[in-house]
Amino acid sequence: MYVCGITPYDSTHLGHAATYVAFDLLRRAWLDGGHTVLHVQNITDIDDPLLERAAATGDDWRDLAGRETARFGADMASLGVLPPDVYLGVTEVMPLVAEAVERLLEAGHAYRVDTPDAVAADGADVYYDVRADPRFGAVANLDDAEMLALFAERGGDPDRPGKRHALDALLWRGERVGEPAWEGGRLGRGRPGWHIECSSIALEHLGMAFDVQGGGSDLIFPHHEMSASHAQALTGKWPFARVYAHAGMVRLNGEKMSKSRGNLAFVSTLREEGVDPMAVRLAILVHHYRSDWDWTPQVLADAERRLVRWRDALSRESGPDPEPVLAQVRARVADDLDAPGAVAVIDRWAERQLARGGDLPGATGLVARLADALLGVRL
Repeated sequence: MYVCGITPYDSTHLGHAATYVAFDLLRRAWLDGGHTVLHVQNITDIDDPLLERAAATGDDWRDLAGRETARFGADMASLGVLPPDVYLGVTEVMPLVAEAVERLLEAGHAYRVDTPDAVAADGADVYYDVRADPRFGAVANLDDAEMLALFAERGGDPDRPGKRHALDALLWRGERVGEPAWEGGRLGRGRPGWHIECSSIALEHLGMAFDVQGGGSDLIFPHHEMSASHAQALTGKWPFARVYAHAGMVRLNGEKMSKSRGNLAFVSTLREEGVDPMAVRLAILVHHYRSDWDWTPQVLADAERRLVRWRDALSRESGPDPEPVLAQVRARVADDLDAPGAVAVIDRWAERQLARGGDLPGATGLVARLADALLGVRL
């Protein structure tokens, strides 16, 4: 499983949390099924938004990235999200990425674009030629107009002079004055484009045709489309990932929660306010991972009440038969990660326990372990 990571220029918001809880749920289901899981995740710890935020706040971009990456890790740990097996920042894999771009150039799948503001006379930007991959577009299944609109909205540069096709994506940005840069071999000094970092890391640690590519639904295009296309052009093989799974967007006051809009609810802020992270996780789990939903005070209040009920039900020494609960929760999670259905199963057991109790010793312990192992809710 490869799950796209954050660009660490701000704190973890509920939209991020919902995505990583979703794929943590998948990982837990696989582990419960007896599988060996390899979970790879990146950190885009150098990119334009990070540099722009650092310039605006007067931070060193490295300090900003390090601080927010650490905060993200603490937020995820508090929510019970299992850490990835391989967790790499793009700044840690520059030679790997540069080598991938060089290979695309050599194969004729990439080309240089004249870059007058580059530091070096030969420091051209390098772009991917989308026509190199006959399957380009198969991930998102969008028409040209939809792709162009999203490309412009989500970090692309369709109007860049010198490009062969408006959808061609940046692979390597030649060094500019005042910008960080790394040695890129025959590419010259510079830094990677966004999509090639995920292609490179996934190919190195998972290879082609790994099981699941995960992320938020806003990554379907261009990010997942482009990273798959880069990998397919590099290897001549298909598919990059066998399954693409995307978490829905979390809204605040009816609008998508995003850094650009500034309408964010931060996990770290909730933690500082004394909110139990397990209530936050439950608030996420009652929404199907693919659905778009609204974060509201009521959603959190409902989750906090549910957490109190579950802990009250589990505080007793005995309880109703837990075996059906185990089977039903597994069945719900196995059905496209139906976390709301799984939560409802434990709700029914807790209601019965609180209303009539039960006489099976160890019942509460099994339900508590089930909630922790499969749903990630520590009780």
